[in-house]
Amino acid sequence: MKGKLKNKSFWKRIRFKYKLSFFNESTLEEVWSFRLSQLSVFIYLCIFAFILISLTSIIIIMTPIRNYLPGYLDVEIRKEILQNSFRADTLEEQIAVQSRYLQNISDILNGNVQIDSLQNPDSLSYLSSDYNVPRGERDSIFVSRFEKEEKYNLTALNPNPPQTELFFYRPVNGIISAAYDFEKKHYGIDLTSTPKDNVLAVLDGTVIYTGFDPKYGNVIALQHKNEFVSIYKHNDILMKDVGDKVVAGEPIAIVGNTGELSTGPHLHFELWLKGVPVNPEEYIAF
Repeated sequence: MKGKLKNKSFWKRIRFKYKLSFFNESTLEEVWSFRLSQLSVFIYLCIFAFILISLTSIIIIMTPIRNYLPGYLDVEIRKEILQNSFRADTLEEQIAVQSRYLQNISDILNGNVQIDSLQNPDSLSYLSSDYNVPRGERDSIFVSRFEKEEKYNLTALNPNPPQTELFFYRPVNGIISAAYDFEKKHYGIDLTSTPKDNVLAVLDGTVIYTGFDPKYGNVIALQHKNEFVSIYKHNDILMKDVGDKVVAGEPIAIVGNTGELSTGPHLHFELWLKGVPVNPEEYIAF
């Protein structure tokens, strides 16, 4: 009974209304008044806090201010920062090479370079002009096999394969828990990551497959230029549909733990080139 009386008195106390009045100091006439209770004041404060938080969130999301928050940097800005970093490294190497070249010229002009110690330069004229190295049996077999394999290989005409010019993004910021193993038919790598983390496209491309597989869960595959195909498995949510165009570094899925072969939140990532699986670690720095 005492508990019920306390509850009733508590609700009666917070619902009791107080009157706040404003009077004219000269005429003592009531100008304005309103009634409030402790409960209504609490409700009004909650509504005001909700509106304030909502307005702040909308301003951050809809304006460039979000780029100053950790994790919300624009994809194009991140790509430009990385490219500028690579350009700076290249310029630094070129400056070092040019500095060494100018230093060598300065040493030559100042006479700081020692003369080569050749006792008899004329002895070079007595060297044999026969530079043909005799070919062994194993060398002949290797040369004939190589010539046969490369006879119709048109890629040999291009000394700079196009895939060397590609810049691959890391699909997730994680640790490799299972490496690529062609013999065990593990055609990709497993990357552990935090749940609900974004899965990013490694290159610009087009979505060619999205679906659910009982073993691998939610799967999404992208077709890239230079005959590359990237596959992302065990996702929680797929954010793209077949036919969508994506850019490198754009979120395409959410890390999950779907599929019978999944042992925890992680991403199984595969990279295929011309219909053959390749080791992603040879193209991407994890």
